[in-house]
Amino acid sequence: MTDPYLAPDLRFAALLTIDVQQDTLDGQPFEIPGTSAALPQVRRLAEAFRRAGRPIVHVVRLYLPDGSNVDLCRRRAVAEGARLVLAGSPGAELAPGILPDPAPKLDADLLLGGGIQRAGPEEVVIYKPRWGAFYRTPLEAHLRTLGVSTLVVAGCNFPNCPRASLYEASERDFRLVLVEDAISGLYERGRDEVLRIGVVPMTTDRLVAALG
Repeated sequence: MTDPYLAPDLRFAALLTIDVQQDTLDGQPFEIPGTSAALPQVRRLAEAFRRAGRPIVHVVRLYLPDGSNVDLCRRRAVAEGARLVLAGSPGAELAPGILPDPAPKLDADLLLGGGIQRAGPEEVVIYKPRWGAFYRTPLEAHLRTLGVSTLVVAGCNFPNCPRASLYEASERDFRLVLVEDAISGLYERGRDEVLRIGVVPMTTDRLVAALG
């Protein structure tokens, strides 16, 4: 029996996709194994949330070519010329099929300035400067304004950004769903650890059926 304090309430749920950008796909400069394989499920989730009229937030990385806004562990590589999710580049755009058609291009200036870019009636894009989606971003205020109580998390790459975001969301008392087949890099011990902080695992099929 699911703890009533943890049970997802899909009437007040938002989908959070994390770093599903062109450069993270197979064969690209920032390739993250498993992200291309998870992409069809992420698309299905986005389509289901749109049909249900539920909010969607896509969070992205945008690196400046001089490396000045890049995590310290990658700053040298970018400063020396590595082209990883560079602001304004095709590789920084969201992966094909995630945004509604016709997909708007990312407004790098707006996003880097802390703004929220509209991508559809209930759909936005937000830039995050580090691993967690809540760190120095407008995400929490945006979700609170919409009355969101439950976050459904998918994307790239579990050990880093999704995991950090799950912990940040837990600290803010959001109910949490991890869509196991719509995320790259998921491993058994990490899965067990986030389940212990109240994250509820679901598959894309189950989530889409529940929304429907």
